[in-house]
Amino acid sequence: MPTYEYRCPEGHEFELFQRMSDEPGADCPQCGKAAERLLSAGGGLLFKGDGFYITDYRSPEYKKKAQADAGGGSKESKSSGSDSASSSPSPSSSSD
Repeated sequence: MPTYEYRCPEGHEFELFQRMSDEPGADCPQCGKAAERLLSAGGGLLFKGDGFYITDYRSPEYKKKAQADAGGGSKESKSSGSDSASSSPSPSSSSD
């Protein structure tokens, strides 16, 4: 059963275990007045271990290509200036 937080008009706050199918509402245990259910953030989730990110399911080939791009990116940046000029027209010419 979930725990719900309540606040009465006098400012007393308390928690109450209720079924989800129960009507929202309870009487304050201190003053006996009708209390309102508060909206809460709920329980926090903790993700531990592998398998929670999309990158955890990548293929070994993808990981090798990503490492090559990341490691070779700084080396290719010097020569990519001249290559990018020559490589730009080839994709546009192939799409025509």
